[in-house]
Amino acid sequence: MRRSKPLAVVAGAALFALAACGGSGGSSNPSSSKSYTKAPEVGKDASRQAPAADVEGATAGGTITVYLPGDPGPDSMDPTDGWSVTGNSIQQALTSRSLTQYARDPKTGEMTLVPDLATDLGSHNDDYTEWTFTLRDDAKWEDGSPITPEEVAWGIQRSMDSDTFPAGPGTEYSQTYFLDAGKYKGPYTDKGKKWDGVSVSGNDITIKMAKPFPDMDYWGAFMAMGPSPLGKASQPPDYGQHIMSNGPYKVESFRPNEELVLVKNDQWDPNSDPARHQYADKWVFKFNQDQAKVDQIMLSDNTESQTSLSTALGSNNYDRANTELGDRLVQQSAQCTSFLSPDYTKITDINVRKAIAYAYPYEDMWLATGEVPGVTRVPANSIMPPGMAGKHEYFADGEQFKYDPEKSKELLKQAGYEPGEFKLTMVYYEPDPLAVAGQKVLVKGMAEAGFTVKGIPVQDSPYNIWLNPDDKINKTLNLRGVNWCSDWPSGLTMLPPLVRTGAAYNTEQFSEKSIDDEMAAITTKPLDQQADAWGALDEEIGTKYFPIIPTAFRNELFVYGSKIGNPVGDGEIAAPDYKDLFVMQ
Repeated sequence: MRRSKPLAVVAGAALFALAACGGSGGSSNPSSSKSYTKAPEVGKDASRQAPAADVEGATAGGTITVYLPGDPGPDSMDPTDGWSVTGNSIQQALTSRSLTQYARDPKTGEMTLVPDLATDLGSHNDDYTEWTFTLRDDAKWEDGSPITPEEVAWGIQRSMDSDTFPAGPGTEYSQTYFLDAGKYKGPYTDKGKKWDGVSVSGNDITIKMAKPFPDMDYWGAFMAMGPSPLGKASQPPDYGQHIMSNGPYKVESFRPNEELVLVKNDQWDPNSDPARHQYADKWVFKFNQDQAKVDQIMLSDNTESQTSLSTALGSNNYDRANTELGDRLVQQSAQCTSFLSPDYTKITDINVRKAIAYAYPYEDMWLATGEVPGVTRVPANSIMPPGMAGKHEYFADGEQFKYDPEKSKELLKQAGYEPGEFKLTMVYYEPDPLAVAGQKVLVKGMAEAGFTVKGIPVQDSPYNIWLNPDDKINKTLNLRGVNWCSDWPSGLTMLPPLVRTGAAYNTEQFSEKSIDDEMAAITTKPLDQQADAWGALDEEIGTKYFPIIPTAFRNELFVYGSKIGNPVGDGEIAAPDYKDLFVMQ
C-alpha cells in the first residue's frame, strides 16, 4: 500500500530516503534517537461480535479536524480504487466497509483481524482455491437500503478491472489470485463478458481462485472487497466523487487535494459493526497543509488545536513536542519502506544504481524535509521492513549505504562516467515548501557526489505521473520513487507489488523473468516455508540486481489536540486510529 504524501517520494524521487546513518553534514539528531520500527502483531478473532466495545471514557459529539501536511489525499473515494495509506485509513475506518476489518485488541493494544460485513473470517477448501464468506443481514447503505450479497459480489468483480482502476489493489491481488486472472479484464473493460470467479447463494459469497490464496481473509479487509451499488450507480470515474457510504460516516463534501468533510450516517447501526464507533458528529480532513503552520497550531493548545490532530510533525519541533505533549505525541511504528527507483531500462549498470545510493545526502535531506533522524526514519537495508517474518539481514554492497560522495564518484568512474556527466531526471512536488527545500539539498548533495540533477516541479501528485506510462514527463524520467507499506504482514505484499514485471507500483520498471518465476513459485510452497523464501528472494534481488534502493524504514509521528480522546495510532496501517477517537466534552 503506497504512502500518498508526495513529499515522501518526490524531492529526489524519494525524499525520505535514509539508507544510512550519516548525512552530508554533522550530527543533528534530536535528543531521542531510539528506533521503534517493528512488525505489528496482527492476530485474528473470527468470533468478534457487534457492537464494538466502547472506548473507556468516550463521549459523543464535536468535530474532529485532521491536518495532513504535504499530503494531497485520495484523488477518488471509489473503494475499488483505494490503495493508499491516507485514503484507506480514512475510508476503511469511517465510510466504506468490506468483508473483514481490523480492530484494536483491548488486552494487547494491537490490531486484530475481525469480521466486518461477513459473519466471520471466511472458510476455505483444503488447498485455499475457494473461499466462502457469509454476509451479515443487518448492514445498510446511507439511503437505508440493505447491503446485498450481489452488491458485494459486484464490488469484487469491479476489482478485476485493472484498466479502469490501474492504481487499485485489484491489479496485484484480484488479477493474480482470482479465477481467470490475466484473462478476464473486468466488467468495464470486458463489458458483457460473464465471469465465474464470484457467485452468490443466499447470503453466501464464494470466490474461486486461479491458485492457492491462504491470505484471502487479510485481502478481505480492503475496501475493494466490499460492496458497490449495482450497474451504472457505481460507474467510474463519477462514483469516486459521489460514493454511497455504508460506514458510520457519509460524505458531505469532497474537494480532491483540498478537503474532505464527513458527517454521521444515520443508517449505520453499531449493532451491525464489530469494530467501528461513531463518537464525533463531524470529521474535517484538510489535505496539502503547510507543516510549519500546522505545527504552530498544534503546539499552541488554542481552541482550534484542541479538537484537531496532525498526521506529521516537523523535525525542528520534535524536542519541544516530545517534552510538552506527553501521550498526545504518538510515535507510531510502521511496516513501511521508502525507495529510490532508478529506471531499470535506462540506468542499466548496477554500479550507477549503487552510486546513486551513496550520492543521496541522507541526514541533510531528512532535516530539510521535516523528518526526525532515528525516529521517523531509520536506516534501511532491504525491501522487507524490520520484524517481518522471513526478513534476511544483508547489505547490497557489503555495508550499509551512507552519503559518501567519493564512493559514488568511484563507482561512476567504474561505469565509465566522469563527475557531472551522468544526469538524473526526476520530479518534485512544488506545492509543498518542504519538498522544495529538500530538492535544493538533493541537487547540491548529488552534485558533490558526481551527478547532475534535473528536477521538474509538478503540481500533481507524482504518483499520477509515475503510474501513467503515457505521461510526457514520466517518459523523460530516469529516477522515480515509491513509499510502500505492507498490506498485511507478509513478504507477499512487499516484493511482488514492487518488483514483479508490470506491477502497478514497479516504478523502476524492473523486469527479470527468473525473479517473476521465483515469486510465482513461492506462493505454491507449504505455508511454513514461504516467509523465509520471501526473505531469501529479497536478498537475491538486492545483491544480484539492486534495481530499487531501500532508503528508509519509516515510522510516523501523530500530534493530537488536548481534547481528542484516546490518542492512539493504528500500527496495521501506520495511521491514526480513526475508529476509536472522540472529542472530550
